[in-house]
Formats: sequence, C-alpha cells, structure tokens
Amino acid sequence: MGESGNFILAHFARELSARFGVHLSMDQEQEGGAVPVLEARALTKRYGGFRAVRDVSFSIRPGELLGVVGPNGAGKSTIVRMLTGLAEPTAGTVLFRGEPIGRDLGAYKHNLGYVPETPDLYGFLTGWEYLEMVATLRGLERHRFRRKAEAMLDGLTLFPHRHNPIAGYSKGMRQRIVVIAALLDDPALLILDEPFSGLDVTSALVLRRLIGMLAAAGKAVLFSSPVLEQVDQLCSHLLLLRRGEVVAAGTMEQMGAGPEGLAGGLNLETRVMQLTEQADAGEIAKDLLAATMATSR
Repeated sequence: MGESGNFILAHFARELSARFGVHLSMDQEQEGGAVPVLEARALTKRYGGFRAVRDVSFSIRPGELLGVVGPNGAGKSTIVRMLTGLAEPTAGTVLFRGEPIGRDLGAYKHNLGYVPETPDLYGFLTGWEYLEMVATLRGLERHRFRRKAEAMLDGLTLFPHRHNPIAGYSKGMRQRIVVIAALLDDPALLILDEPFSGLDVTSALVLRRLIGMLAAAGKAVLFSSPVLEQVDQLCSHLLLLRRGEVVAAGTMEQMGAGPEGLAGGLNLETRVMQLTEQADAGEIAKDLLAATMATSR
C-alpha cells in the first residue's frame, strides 16, 4: 500500500478511536509507539445554536510541531481555548499524556506554555514583576528564575526595559514578555497562537529558530498562524480547518509534495486556499485588478 493509503488508514483508525473508543494499534506503530503529549478526540464546541467546532481530532507527539491553519472563523481560537482549559468542550476530550486534562487541570497547566493571540497583561506591573508573578505561580525557585529570566530578557532585547511598566511597552515588547513567560518553567507542551504578531524582523527570526530547536529537543508544539510561510518553515505536521471542521491533515510532505501528497503537486499556499477558502486567489486578484484599472465611462 502506498504512503497516501497508509495515511488514510491511519486517519480512519484515529477517527474510530475518537468516536467509538476503538483503539487500533496501527497509528501507534506508524508513529514509533510514542504516546501523544497532546491529543484531541472529536472536539465539538457549540455556542447556543451555533457550532464553532465539530469533531476535530489530532495528536502531537514529542518532537512534533503541528501547524493549525484556516481562515477567520475556522475555529482555531476556539480549539486553542479548549486545549488550554479556558473553555469546556461541548463534546469530545483533550488528553495530556493519555489522561483527560480535566482530571488535574492544575498539573496540566504546569506542563503547558501558552502564548495567546492577544496577551492580557497587567499594565501597572513592570516586565520583571510580571515574570516574577508567573514564576511564583509556577513554583519556580527564585535563583533559577533570576538566571533564566535575565538570559531570556537579554536574548529578546528586553533586558534594558525590564523595570519599565508594561503599559508603556509596544505590541512587540508585550509579545516578547509573553513568550518568555511561556518558556520560563521548561514546559513539555507549547501552544502558540500567532506568536509572531507584532515582532520585529530580528525577534521573529530568533523565535522561529528557537521554536524549531525546542521541537528538536523533544517538546510538543502546536502553532497557529495565518502566515503560511511561517507554517511551511516551522511545522512537521499540518491541520487545515474550514468552518470548524478538519478538511485535511498530515505531515508537511503529505500536504505539499508530489502526486502522492494531498496537494497533488500544487504548492502549499494554493492547496490551502482551495481547501479552506474554496477559492482561486489568482482569479480573485485578476478580478480586483480589472476593477482597479477600469476607466469610468
């Protein structure tokens, strides 16, 4: 059976497991037997009569970097909220190392580093005070905190501003403080929701390389971004969403390469556009150009 056939069977096995509790061994064998650090099983979320997410299943193992891609309204933020314990699924389960996160949410969050899309910070605190607060909540020893915080602040060019109030920070500076806070306690799982938002070119390059190194060191990483170039450069696996449902999933090779891949020989950007937006970006651009260049009569 070809690679694409194996992928389809593996996906079917995961669906059986998520929906009916039937655990097939093939998926585990294909992934080298590693237990997923994070697993979503048939996640569904409704708000009244509106279904924001429907039957979303995936897993992330040590060293894997999963990119979650989809247009606005695809359900990315809702999924992230369920994965971080900020929202309760209407149906389905989130598991950390094989156990539902609800059994000990505190222990789960201790192993989680989270960078939200829109950081909600205390503007009256300085950057250093905010990191101190995070370290205290995580039970980080003070001497270890100081050593790590100083190195991270220096690496992301925030050390000279560490005693300035966060209220005076730029968007990029706030983002860098949140990234440092997420990494302070060496978490096993990282959930990064558009982590490059507001970063300058140098900080974005440093963070991109750092994320790759963290995955290479065995961390499990979920990365959400609207910028496909970032996803293509960073991720080992990809999950495409449209209207709250999974429309395609697989490794980057399966998603973007050759006749055996899901992209059918098309480049990743084109295929993602077709699967999620169901539109041809080139044709839309041509129509807009025609409208722009049209002369009035």
